[in-house]
Amino acid sequence: TNADYIPELAKVPSELFGVAVATVDGRIFVAGDADYMFSIQSVSKPFTAALVLQEHGNSGVLVEKIGVEPTGMPFNSVLAVELLESRAANPLVNAGAMATVSLVPARNETERFSKIKGCYEALAGQKLSVIEEVYRSESATNQGNRAIAYLLGKHGRIYGDPDKVLDIYTRQCSIGVTARQLAMMGATLANKGVNPISGKRVLDARHVPKILALMTMAGFYDESGRWAYDVGLPAKTGVGGGIVAVAPGRMAVAAFSPRLNQAGNSIRAMRAIEYISGRLGLNLFE
Repeated sequence: TNADYIPELAKVPSELFGVAVATVDGRIFVAGDADYMFSIQSVSKPFTAALVLQEHGNSGVLVEKIGVEPTGMPFNSVLAVELLESRAANPLVNAGAMATVSLVPARNETERFSKIKGCYEALAGQKLSVIEEVYRSESATNQGNRAIAYLLGKHGRIYGDPDKVLDIYTRQCSIGVTARQLAMMGATLANKGVNPISGKRVLDARHVPKILALMTMAGFYDESGRWAYDVGLPAKTGVGGGIVAVAPGRMAVAAFSPRLNQAGNSIRAMRAIEYISGRLGLNLFE
């Protein structure tokens, strides 16, 4: 079923299905609903982590301030924050992702969000916008994330006002992307931080392996181990139905379909990427 805890996501037609492949030499191949705009949701997390590395210029910042270990718990777990008191877990679960947002250097919240959105636009090579209905829907129903933000504040593991950080995080998750754009964002990672079409360097090459490592360890929520075992590609999923997988030096594959399994991962998007990866021999461990 579609993600139902965010009312607006439950309304997305569940039969939609789009796939896009973007190569490091700038070719794009698409099928199905590859130009349907959906909310990026958790697929945003590695890209904000990349922005933090880029802005701080130091890969240690995520290790010291957040942590990089898988939590072994659901991505939206409030309990995990209490149990893992010393750290917010990793940048790809909700707690760590909120802490990551708070680490984007900015004079105010407006500047912080515009840096995040600007980074995504440079990765995609196109202007992006917030899907306001999703933002409003999510803001009205994000009590769990609010609890996480306050607990992080209690433990000194969020580096800003919890309410303001939560608002930017919610806005970030509500940015609209297409499978085509998501594939290009992934291809920029595959191409060592340079957008294959614009030729613009978005990230220093040295930061990219850190982000791909996070995606390998924790990109698939509770199925990250199984995905690495079966498919062997760094990837990130979101409850909006999007997934992007990166084959370093070669390409990125993005897919979108709203129906999710119990772990919150898009069933058809997973199968599509697994199929393409198998056909093209993309598994990193082979």
